[in-house]
Amino acid sequence: MAKAKIKYVCQNCGYSSPRYLGRCPNCGQWNTLVEEVEKKQPKAVASTLSTGTSSSNKPQLLKDVSLKQTPRVQTQINELNRVLGGGIVPGSLVLIGGDPGIGKSTLLLQVSGQLAQTGGKVLYVSGEESANQIKLRADRLAVSSDDFYLYPETDMEAIRANIDNLKPDYVIIDSVQTMQEPEMSSAVGSVSQVREVTADLMRLAKGQGITIFVVGHVTKGGAIAGPKILEHMVDTVLYFEGDLHHSYRILRAVKNRFGSTNEIGVFDMREDGLQEVNNPSEIFLEERLKGATGSAVVVSLEGTRPILVEIQALVTPTAFGNAKRTTAGLNQNRVSLIMAVLEKRAGLMLQNQDAYLKAAGGVKLDEPAIDLALAISIASSYREKETVPTDCFIGEVGLTGEIRRVSDIETRVKEAQKLGFKRIIIPQNNLAEAHLPENVEIRGVKTLNQALHFAFD
Repeated sequence: MAKAKIKYVCQNCGYSSPRYLGRCPNCGQWNTLVEEVEKKQPKAVASTLSTGTSSSNKPQLLKDVSLKQTPRVQTQINELNRVLGGGIVPGSLVLIGGDPGIGKSTLLLQVSGQLAQTGGKVLYVSGEESANQIKLRADRLAVSSDDFYLYPETDMEAIRANIDNLKPDYVIIDSVQTMQEPEMSSAVGSVSQVREVTADLMRLAKGQGITIFVVGHVTKGGAIAGPKILEHMVDTVLYFEGDLHHSYRILRAVKNRFGSTNEIGVFDMREDGLQEVNNPSEIFLEERLKGATGSAVVVSLEGTRPILVEIQALVTPTAFGNAKRTTAGLNQNRVSLIMAVLEKRAGLMLQNQDAYLKAAGGVKLDEPAIDLALAISIASSYREKETVPTDCFIGEVGLTGEIRRVSDIETRVKEAQKLGFKRIIIPQNNLAEAHLPENVEIRGVKTLNQALHFAFD
């Protein structure tokens, strides 16, 4: 009998070493290498797993491939359809990640019930809950169907056998970190297990045309636990975001082979499940305080959806030697850059000021078009001057103080007009390239000083 081979695998990046190392030479993380016993896989099993159903596939001409065989499936949740790029693509592998308790299982249970009611056969595989526990949650969400199967299991060999028997249209795996390949001796949830389980699910999805939704745990840093290749293997990666102390949740697409990336859907977590929010801009602005300083509104474009968000800033003299920069929902490096431009080009003495900035409503913004609203909110708090409540600011700020053009200005302006904003300040170069509405005042600016003049004078 051959001696078992021992190797040490990094649980962060998947790097393999024949001996133990305190620091992974690939990703640089400390104490992430775990001992694993490598078993030689039987040839018959290896051949079965590697080929799957691909032996029946043959090369096809591009012109002979018909898209009518894979029509998108519409769910009853329009926000999910938007994030997926227009509906569910048959045979796709979708990964959903998020913090514990954020609502991943609730969303998938609701979607599963809807798909089962519209003629699809659904297999819900859970490695974390029993069938009775899932039934309790399903009753609370009013989910019921004759073609909805529950299967509490973690063994991938048994899961494959039941998929072959039931032949479902949709499979939910909750979660991928609890599944295990019996041929592998590594621990459940390890990098090698997650990688092989995902590869097995991908072969099932592509070979048999089954749509598979996979729940992924996240690390404390916010990334999906397991190797980075996990996100490369799947077709779509969705992140479920939100504050556990608030009811609103944001479903964000960070990868989508069948639609726009950075598309978002907004949901309201209630006792009877997740309810979609059709107009999130009103929610983000409904508690805006009139007459307050340090406030500016921007139209941010998330995928194809324009969203109005209030950016709040609080600038106070520092009590220590080094000024403090704190952000929530905004990129801290971007805030520091804008403050440096304000100090150099607009004459605001901010080097001895603490600055606290946030995007109201728990939304995360990271695009160049929010630069001008950031600068206006900081200047408003520093000067103790309020902005006009019906003003909206859109534009990218350059290091020389110029206001640069942004994309899809027409979509942004129409969204601001729809919510009652009377004056919209945009880059000068955007005025000539779009058909902007005439019943709203639009001011084009070239420099940051010019934008500050319009905002406060």
